[in-house]
Amino acid sequence: MTAARRQLHLAAHFPGVNSTTVWADPRSRSQIDFSSFEHLARTAERGLFDFFFLAEGLRLREHRGLIHDLDVVGRPESITVLNALAAVTDRLGLAATVNTTFNEPYELARRLASLDHLSGGRAAWNVVTSSDAFTGENFRRGGHLDRADRYTRAAEFVRTARGLWDSWTPDGTPRRFARHGRHFTVEGEFTVPRSPQGHPVVIQAGDSDEGREFAASTADVVFSRHIAPEAARAFYADVKARLARHGRARDELRIMPGASVVIGDTDAEAQEKAAEIRLQQVSPQNAILALELVWGRDLSSYDPDGPLPAVDPAPCPDPDSGPVRGRVRVADPLAVAAEWRALSEAKGLSIRQTVVETSGRQSFIGTPAGVAAALDTYVRTEAADGFVLVPHLTPGGLDDFVDRVVPLLQERGAFRTGYAGTTLRSHLGLAEPVWEG
Repeated sequence: MTAARRQLHLAAHFPGVNSTTVWADPRSRSQIDFSSFEHLARTAERGLFDFFFLAEGLRLREHRGLIHDLDVVGRPESITVLNALAAVTDRLGLAATVNTTFNEPYELARRLASLDHLSGGRAAWNVVTSSDAFTGENFRRGGHLDRADRYTRAAEFVRTARGLWDSWTPDGTPRRFARHGRHFTVEGEFTVPRSPQGHPVVIQAGDSDEGREFAASTADVVFSRHIAPEAARAFYADVKARLARHGRARDELRIMPGASVVIGDTDAEAQEKAAEIRLQQVSPQNAILALELVWGRDLSSYDPDGPLPAVDPAPCPDPDSGPVRGRVRVADPLAVAAEWRALSEAKGLSIRQTVVETSGRQSFIGTPAGVAAALDTYVRTEAADGFVLVPHLTPGGLDDFVDRVVPLLQERGAFRTGYAGTTLRSHLGLAEPVWEG
């Protein structure tokens, strides 16, 4: 007997975060109007994707004291959007990014359970944390959570939410709930019955050692940033190996890196399109912004078409003290600056060209057949269980992929030809959680 062929999982990320979208393209539309969300969601469902994914921002990012107007400004709240999408889709999973640092378990568990019921068991929660005072200024508590506490609070938050979801028996009987922990004390009765899939699916995206451990102990899906083949396989092996010490099997967690795709009728055409997209994504203003995220200095006087700064990056223990607020600085700016300088000198690159080379590349570029083969190879060689696709156009950026690549994945036997179930857990091949009331 031969082993069953590994099946690829796909999700759709609504674009707009980190200057992904090429707004200058005439096909680009609003990132606020509901029609944009509906178009991408319907496309993803037509392509039999597992879920539709929304990012979150709790404060508008600032660049030298001003709102960074090349980023998304004015995006509606995620769970509200997903509740509306539940009415215009039938099978597609609906994933919201919601912060555990500036929310409370009872209120968020109730909102997610409501979405899970309204959608027939299709809700997912991307658990994120925050340790910056810049975001904290928008909330009543003010200040911020110490970085060392962000995952302990997140873990207790998820345990509390799951306890609330389990406080109703599977046959529909409510029971009193009480949990007393370091971060939360919650007592009373939960208002929403157990959902069609037991619990909403939990997604996690942290990459630090503590983030990986949190994912292995808690998550159903990991949204990974590792897409280069060797790095992706190393991350996959590391996180999967951590599952056993939490009493979990390897197939209880799906690892899905974020990925972008550019397709053309020929490889040369695809490469040409990809180069044009990269240049549009990394505008002169965005090139300086990217530079300042490494250097931690005001570099507005530098020419984007000129050489990299000769000065070294500034030490920046406080992420809010640089010219860019609301974005994460790189962990080792000196090492990144040295890498960029070596690349720039070797190829004779300007600031903008260096940023394009280091941060603007698409993950998969080629003909539909070539892209389908590459995606399949990643899954067969355990570099990923699937991908969260991040298109460069709002909202039609996945149209070509669904029309031209998905049928080829199906022909290869690597992707479903129809939904086998109605819940997100069934799409992901994850068992319903055991009731622990």
